[in-house]
Amino acid sequence: MEKKSFKQFGELDIRSMLVRQKKIEKQKRITLTSKEISELLAEGIVTIILLLLLNVSITVLLSGSETLKGIIWATKGAFAQELNTDLFWSLSKFVIPIFFIVDVGVLYWRLIRRYRQMQLRHIISELHYIADGNYDHRIPFELSGDLAKVVTSINGLVDSTVAAIEDERKIEKSKDELITNVSHDIRTPLTSIIGYLGLIEDRQFHNEEDLLKYTHTAYVKAKQMKLLVDDLFEYTKVRQPSVPINTINFDMAQLVEQLAADFELEADKNNMTIQVNANPVSIKMDGDTEKLVRVFNNLLSNALKYGKGGKNIIIDVEKVGTEAVIAVRNDGPQIPKRSLDQLFDRFYRVEESRSQETGGTGLGLAIAQSIIALHGGYIYATSDNHWTSFIIHLPLKRN
Repeated sequence: MEKKSFKQFGELDIRSMLVRQKKIEKQKRITLTSKEISELLAEGIVTIILLLLLNVSITVLLSGSETLKGIIWATKGAFAQELNTDLFWSLSKFVIPIFFIVDVGVLYWRLIRRYRQMQLRHIISELHYIADGNYDHRIPFELSGDLAKVVTSINGLVDSTVAAIEDERKIEKSKDELITNVSHDIRTPLTSIIGYLGLIEDRQFHNEEDLLKYTHTAYVKAKQMKLLVDDLFEYTKVRQPSVPINTINFDMAQLVEQLAADFELEADKNNMTIQVNANPVSIKMDGDTEKLVRVFNNLLSNALKYGKGGKNIIIDVEKVGTEAVIAVRNDGPQIPKRSLDQLFDRFYRVEESRSQETGGTGLGLAIAQSIIALHGGYIYATSDNHWTSFIIHLPLKRN
């Protein structure tokens, strides 16, 4: 079985690649404290007393005003005539039920209003608990109406905030790793440059041959530093979502054949052959040829550098539906399975010594992956005892 590594651009965006472990709390109704129950009872008792006093006052007022009596009498007569019943002529059967209905409505309204205030206090208490750093906690109350919408919005806001904090931490960690890796890769050649130039400065060379050797070594190390800086600049540039893509229509099969011809001399030096298979022979598509050339240059360079012991490099170009599928294969040593998943990580090298004599900057495949993603495609790697393959999927038409 061959193992496949498949990493999309923007892998650091952990919202889409990692599943967050959340503390899920069962929703429950708000449980009032004994103090709150006492407040609610006191509210009810005070309301009942005030309503009784109000009812008595209204009754006294009605009994002392002939005008109001006339209005009430006319109202009862209208109801009795309209509904054809004597029910409304009785004071106990007309006024008292009306007072009772109004009093119950007012009592219910005041108790519900106070209960809503208590619910709001509980929600605010939960918010303070979350604000104290308990970001895995969510407001668990089962509510209805507007308060339910408020709680849902608050929980969603907390989720978004926690996700943003996690992303920020990942970004900071990524920056620290980047600085560490760059510092390591720059310090090594810089130390050699300073050392050899120091020997020249102190005239610790015996002849001109030693002098040329020291200057040549310093020059080679300086070129390594420049290569690293160039790759780092290119990597940061292609990682920007706003990086411009100079799209033109071109023939992918013809482009690959030209690149293969450019590498023929180097392949001969390594006793390897490069073969291109295109189906169909012409595959027209949209893309930035300058950036895509960088991708294929990197893949072919890696095939020649790390495919030692192999004899063949095969490039297959196919049109599959609305995609162009390009596979760059070599029959060199197999890539270890543990390394496949990390091939497209920046600064990762299969050989662990991080020597720039045997490896590059470790940014080539990360840059290649970013360029492919800018075109709306993806790249992955497979490796077994026979072939190591880098397979690219690119859309023929760019949206």
